[in-house]
This record gives sequence, structure tokens and C-alpha cells, in this order.
Amino acid sequence: MPKMREIQLGKNGITDNFVGSLKTQFIDCSNVKVAVLPSLCRDKKELKKIEQEILDKLGKNFTSSTIGYKINIKKWRRNKRE
Repeated sequence: MPKMREIQLGKNGITDNFVGSLKTQFIDCSNVKVAVLPSLCRDKKELKKIEQEILDKLGKNFTSSTIGYKINIKKWRRNKRE
């Protein structure tokens, strides 16, 4: 069972297909890295908005951190954010 997977977020942005494939990644593992391509955002403020939008669509059992242009998302068993 892999501990971490990686998925890319391209210029189409956060679509329903992207969120669906992201949720299926969490079936087998608890950590997923989302690599945000430079064609989607060029500044860290936009990246924070994208990170928050992903977390809003996933639910309350997820937290994230950003390193460079990669968003690390972790799934918890219980709600971690309010």
C-alpha cells in the first residue's frame, strides 16, 4: 500500500473530474501531493486560494500544507479543521 501519491493540477483548474480523481486517490493512501503547474497560477496568493478551494471541496477531514508549488494534502480519520 503506497503511503503517498502525486497528481497534477493543470490549466483547466479545479474541475469535478479533478476532485473525483483526488478523492479516489485517498482510498488507498492518506497523503496526496498536488503539483500545481505554472500555467494555472504564478503567485503564492493564488496558490493559497487554490489550496483553500480544494480543501472546501474535499471536506473537513483534510488538512494541507504548501511547499513551493506542491500542495500536500493529508486525510485524517476525524475532523481536524473547523
